[in-house]
Amino acid sequence: MHHLASHLRHLPPSCGPVRLVGVDGHAGSGKSTFAGRSAAALGGAPVLRLDDIATHEELFAWTERLLREVIEPLGRGETAHYRPYDWRTRRFGTARALAPAPVLLIEGVGAGRRALRPYLARLLWMDLPREEAWRRGRDRDGEEQRAFWDGWVEAERAHFAEDPSRPFADLLVRQGPMGYEVLPGPAGTVDPNQDFTHRDGSSAVC
Repeated sequence: MHHLASHLRHLPPSCGPVRLVGVDGHAGSGKSTFAGRSAAALGGAPVLRLDDIATHEELFAWTERLLREVIEPLGRGETAHYRPYDWRTRRFGTARALAPAPVLLIEGVGAGRRALRPYLARLLWMDLPREEAWRRGRDRDGEEQRAFWDGWVEAERAHFAEDPSRPFADLLVRQGPMGYEVLPGPAGTVDPNQDFTHRDGSSAVC
């Protein structure tokens, strides 16, 4: 993980003074856990979770609000402010400040969408097949979220059919029994000979 963190730190800024790093993938693919571990390896880098931006009514139609409240202020080197959505009460909470940082991670389904890619220093894709990811997500959330998941799956299918992220990923992240394997992605913007990982036997793990 520290090799990847070093790589991200040395990228050119992509959004004002910030190196904005997107972590995308299917729901249930492990984005939040990976982003949290990456943030720790980066010395406590801030993480913006798209679960705080999306709402029941706007599962994916939040682009303009994110650009206005977060991306544009960061691009000017200013502190951004956004109100995280509470999925239980179905309302927005108290505003949170998000100050510019050397590296800032944005994680969630749609982090690599077309409108955000120009602002990303790197796009990482959690490379887990969608059916497996969705099964993991359903198991995690339990029976009480069954109806939500039924609607979510259809919405996610439609989103990625219209605005796919994986073809534009700079790096693919695969979770294994010993950690994370980080590989060059389909976008081809990363030197395939560059090593981001520690190696243990035949596995490359962060």
